[in-house]
Amino acid sequence: MTGSTLEVTFTPADFSALEERDLSDVVCVVFDVLRATSSMITALANGALAVFPVSQISEALAIHNKNPDVLLAGERDGVRIMSDLTGTIPFHLGNSPREFTRNVVQGRSIAMTTTNGTRALRACARAWSVLVCSFLNMSPTANLLRSELPRHLILVCSGTFEQVAFEDVLAAGALCELLWDHYADGDRADSAEMARNLFRQERADLQAALGRSRNGRRLLANPDLSADVPFCLQQDKFNLVAELDPNGAVRKRR
Repeated sequence: MTGSTLEVTFTPADFSALEERDLSDVVCVVFDVLRATSSMITALANGALAVFPVSQISEALAIHNKNPDVLLAGERDGVRIMSDLTGTIPFHLGNSPREFTRNVVQGRSIAMTTTNGTRALRACARAWSVLVCSFLNMSPTANLLRSELPRHLILVCSGTFEQVAFEDVLAAGALCELLWDHYADGDRADSAEMARNLFRQERADLQAALGRSRNGRRLLANPDLSADVPFCLQQDKFNLVAELDPNGAVRKRR
C-alpha cells in the first residue's frame, strides 16, 4: 500500500507529541497490557455498556456523581483507588481484569482512571479512529485493520510511569507481525521494526518474557494480583474489537 505508514510510539513522552500532531487521517491502536486495556476488553466482553477513560480521579467521580449507576474503576501505583485518594468513596473496582466479571459489569457503564492507559487514550482522542487492544483481542483487531488497511497507523504503547513498558512493546510487535506484509510497500518505521523483532524474539515463551518485565515482576510479587499476568497473556480470549467513540467512551465496535 504505497504511501502508507506503520509506526509505534513507546513512552508517555510521546503523548504530548501525539496531541500536537494532525491525526485526522490516522488510526491509533492503544496498548496497556498490564492492565488497563486488558481490563477494558474484559469488561466489554462481559457485558459492560461502555468504559469512559479519564485522566483524573476527580473526573471519574464527577461522572459517577452525575449518574450513580456508573461504576468507578482505577488504580494508582497498581492498587485500587480508595477513600484516602478520593476524599469520599472508594472505587468499586481496581485495574485487575479478573474483577470485571459478568455479574459485576453487565449492563453497566464504567468510569476508569489509571496511571498511564487512560492518558494514552486521551492523547489519541483526535485521531480518525482509536482502537483498544491487548493480547486478549489481538486477532480480531488485526482482522479489522487488515480489512480496512488504514493509510496511517500508529500503535501507541502506554508505558509505565514515564518509561517504556516491555509488555506494551511486545504486544505492539505482535500486531506488527500480523500486519507486516500489508504495509510492505509503505513506510514501516524503525520503531515498528524494533517492536516486531522483540515479539519474534520472545514469542516462544511470552509468560517468561512478561515475568522479566518491570510490571510483570511487580504484579507477580503481589499474591492478590499475580494471576493478572497469565490472564492478560491469554491470546484471543475475546472475539471483539473495541473503539473510542466521539463521546469519549470505549465501546464494542458494531
